[in-house]
Amino acid sequence: MNTLVPLPVLLPLCATGLSLAFGTRLKRFQRFISVTVLSAVLALSVALMIAADRDGPLSVHLGDFAPPLGITLVADRLSGLMLTVSSAVTLCVLVYSLGQGMADRDGETPVAVFHPAYLILVAGVSCTFLAGDLVNLYVGFEIMLVASFVLLTLGGTGPRVRAGSTYVIISLFSSMVFLIAIATTYAATGTANFAQLAGRLGELPVGVQTLIHVTLLAVFAVKAAVFPLAAWLPDSYPTAPAPVTAVFAGLLTKVGVYCMLRTETLLFPGNRLGGLLMIAALASMVIGILGAVAQTDLKRVLSFTLISHIGFMVFGIGLATREAYGGAIVYVAHHITVQTTLFLVAGLIERRTGTTELTRIGGLAKVAPVIAVLFFVPAMNLAGIPPLSGFIGKLGLMRAGVADGGVLARVLVTGSVVTSLLTLYVMAKVWNLAFWRAAPPGQAEDGTVLETDDESDDDADAGPDRMLGTGDEGVRGHHPAGRVVAATLHGHAVTTTTRLSRTMTAATAGAVALGLAFTVLAGPLTAYAGRAAAELIERSPYVEEVLGR
Repeated sequence: MNTLVPLPVLLPLCATGLSLAFGTRLKRFQRFISVTVLSAVLALSVALMIAADRDGPLSVHLGDFAPPLGITLVADRLSGLMLTVSSAVTLCVLVYSLGQGMADRDGETPVAVFHPAYLILVAGVSCTFLAGDLVNLYVGFEIMLVASFVLLTLGGTGPRVRAGSTYVIISLFSSMVFLIAIATTYAATGTANFAQLAGRLGELPVGVQTLIHVTLLAVFAVKAAVFPLAAWLPDSYPTAPAPVTAVFAGLLTKVGVYCMLRTETLLFPGNRLGGLLMIAALASMVIGILGAVAQTDLKRVLSFTLISHIGFMVFGIGLATREAYGGAIVYVAHHITVQTTLFLVAGLIERRTGTTELTRIGGLAKVAPVIAVLFFVPAMNLAGIPPLSGFIGKLGLMRAGVADGGVLARVLVTGSVVTSLLTLYVMAKVWNLAFWRAAPPGQAEDGTVLETDDESDDDADAGPDRMLGTGDEGVRGHHPAGRVVAATLHGHAVTTTTRLSRTMTAATAGAVALGLAFTVLAGPLTAYAGRAAAELIERSPYVEEVLGR
């Protein structure tokens, strides 16, 4: 079974080569490759999760080089669960993107770029979850960064390039800090392997330990969009194509949370910075949800709720108990699926109405009841309405906070309740504006142009006034009145339609079903998360598997 560990990384990378080789001439074959490989990665992830739960951590030393020289990949209960959830979500998003491409009827779509970049992104995410040392964790981050910039700027519109540039600058800065942390760690301990660091970091002077700890924590907090290091997110994600935004919002920030979980338990036990983490968690919850309350664009609303609910996960990490870690693991799995689903629904709304600006749409419950249902279920799940999985994860975290008994923990429990209520208010506000009320005058009709490849700056009769925050900035061409630019997959002519792609709708429904599966399987999921948390705290199974003791 150990030989399967590298495959979630290797399969997407090999498929990328095939996709690039045949994609420009055989686009259907390219799509077949992507779907087949991601389905295989999902099956492998499930197998690794089951094996890690049954037999303990699995590891492989590539090239048979022992640590610290070789590349070590490790699959334990936590990484197995993260691989499984991420593989399922990326497969749903890929199917959605295929449906959007078919709906767009664009013969010149650069799918030869999209599919390889998407597969590379999946490989980077898998590498991050399986990395057994800091160097390969860094490599996983850089693989994701390269693919992310390509995906964020698909279509080449001004807003996307600007947002992508901001994302890359922030990511490069955090990567530079990460390299400094790796160099400092290696200079102090002589290794970057997690299993070896688990024994050597404790022997360092407290000041050196704290320096390494804070530096790594800052890097992962940027990746996870923890306040106050989350200012880049609301401006970067909403302008991207709908499937790209969905996978970024649902998955990439959780990579940072995973790294925080891994390092706080394996490398820095003892919870020295637990108070700092809990303060950051409270600030993320409150400021993020207040930002969501103030927004009128659905994608920006969801971006701020993303920041807010990252705080729940950091809350569990800061408490540093088995119950808290278990609650955080459940909430990470839940949030990946729910947040992804909501952004996919936002893409459906945008395709149906021409915008995600809530003040300009309405009546969708009557004219698009399927979209209404697809939004309502994950929205209530995000708000934590019983008995959905969001409620189960939050309840576990709150119970851990009450059991802790500290003043800061109790403040965080109160903050969690307030954040949940405000999340419910935000979701109700979106429902009332977009679905329940009558459609406002000027709502886009069927056939309204959403996006065009005509971006000439010398056109004196360019489109309507620019709508900041909708992706409309800097795009030119003749369009019907009321036209806004949609953040769709491609940068060529796209119009609204009352007949949405069945593939897009089915993929979104699949993501909704995945979120509901966590509710149906709440007992097994919670038990699994508890075992994963106990394994994280114990540390010895991981160390013994890697070092062979």
